[in-house]
Amino acid sequence: MDKIKLSGIDKDGNEREYSEEDFEGQKVILYFYPKDNTSGCTQEACDFRDNLNRLTKYALVVGVSPDSIKSHKGFKEKQGLNFPLLSDPEHVLAMKFGVWKEKSMYGKKYMGIERSTFIIDGEGNIEKEWRKVKVKGHVDEVASYFEK
Repeated sequence: MDKIKLSGIDKDGNEREYSEEDFEGQKVILYFYPKDNTSGCTQEACDFRDNLNRLTKYALVVGVSPDSIKSHKGFKEKQGLNFPLLSDPEHVLAMKFGVWKEKSMYGKKYMGIERSTFIIDGEGNIEKEWRKVKVKGHVDEVASYFEK
């Protein structure tokens, strides 16, 4: 099976391509969010930003959404995000993790990201997962997993 490669914005705001090899041997907090610059997604990203020192003792933080590189770059700059954001416009990674789902708003059905977080161990296995994440308190929940 081909390795997944996605473009992204690194922690320093530079565009680069990422593949699974970039994270081998490292624990990763991989969080999927629906859309840059929306209230819930902004709050979640800022919570990860504000708690990064607390989390990077244990794992890298990486955000993923279907948004473009250009959107990610603006979101990262506007919010001062200090971790990589990956662009998954074809939903390849989202489908691999089972977070590309049918959703409903105001009676209209559509496909979108189910807000979810995964801890991936150094061998690429899912160690822990949170699905249908509620933003408020989520980053504390992730940190508590490591701090127990």
